[in-house]
Amino acid sequence: MENPGPKSSLGRRKRDQVAVSERATTPETVPSKRTGPHDRAFQQHLINNGVYPDCYEYPDGKSPPQPDNLSDILDVLTRRRPSLSQSRFPDSEFRQIKRAMTQASKEWQLTSNVIPIIGGGFNNTRSVAGQVPFTNLDHLTDGSLVAGNPDQYYGARTEQLDQRVWAELSGHIVPSTQHDLPIVPNFFLAVKGPDGSPVVAERQACYDGALGARGMRSLQTYRNDTGHDFDNKAYTITCAYHSGQLKIYTSHILPSASPGRSHEYITTQIKAYALTSDIETFRAGAAAYRNARDWAKLQRDEAIAKANEKVALDGSDASPPRSKKLKLESPRNLDAAAAAAQEDLAYGHESCRGGWDA
Repeated sequence: MENPGPKSSLGRRKRDQVAVSERATTPETVPSKRTGPHDRAFQQHLINNGVYPDCYEYPDGKSPPQPDNLSDILDVLTRRRPSLSQSRFPDSEFRQIKRAMTQASKEWQLTSNVIPIIGGGFNNTRSVAGQVPFTNLDHLTDGSLVAGNPDQYYGARTEQLDQRVWAELSGHIVPSTQHDLPIVPNFFLAVKGPDGSPVVAERQACYDGALGARGMRSLQTYRNDTGHDFDNKAYTITCAYHSGQLKIYTSHILPSASPGRSHEYITTQIKAYALTSDIETFRAGAAAYRNARDWAKLQRDEAIAKANEKVALDGSDASPPRSKKLKLESPRNLDAAAAAAQEDLAYGHESCRGGWDA
């Protein structure tokens, strides 16, 4: 009979090693799973923390007020774009676009082939990014949510903002540690393919919009000596695309009546378009999308110019950067910034290079 001694000893050593390995990977050492838009608990968590979706009602049956500048935003969205006129956008092109929207089966096909058509030509590629987790932003709630990760977002170029403002507000306006990506994002897009869930896109739009609204408010109230009054206006736009449907939302901030909470975030759907329906609906939807993007740029450019001006006026009293994450270029001349913003006011003026541009 074989001696079982050595084998038994070897077996005990292996069992001991397994036990040590199991103890090293117990749940105490593994980060808990964070909640994301695909989780059913995500929206209720946002609500519990004062981030409200479209059509939300308070427990007393009242609804949050719409933004005070809603009529102004709607006026901007309905302005016509010359690039979508009959002479430059005929029925034949609409049929091609409809085919592309209908045949796209994956999200990447939509973001690569369809969304650029809806958005038209956009030359400033350094002001747009997407699918980059917002890991540099402070948590919106208690830290249990995944970082925001819009399919596309538009913001300002880093060198537009004074480095002192950048350093002080980084946790609210600088989404990524990759510092050549856009900052102060206030126009977002969530895209879902035919098999995706429109509910998830709406949750994502609500979350991303709140992050954008928080950043815009932090910038607008930067070194504000007059207090932190809420103006009940929206400065952030979010869009959701699913199966040819384009929905447009605003996000704005209100003071909160809940104990222990200073403010809350309100999502309001302001427009919806069935882009595959007919050419006129597509024209209206594409124009609204482009106009909303242009309008959002004006809002952030104005907020940046004012923040830069405050730092310039403070002079030597300005607070030094809290970190050395980034060596920024000097902020551009404020007069030039104001002139550029005025040029952007001409919504109907578009530079079209042919095809689906502008």
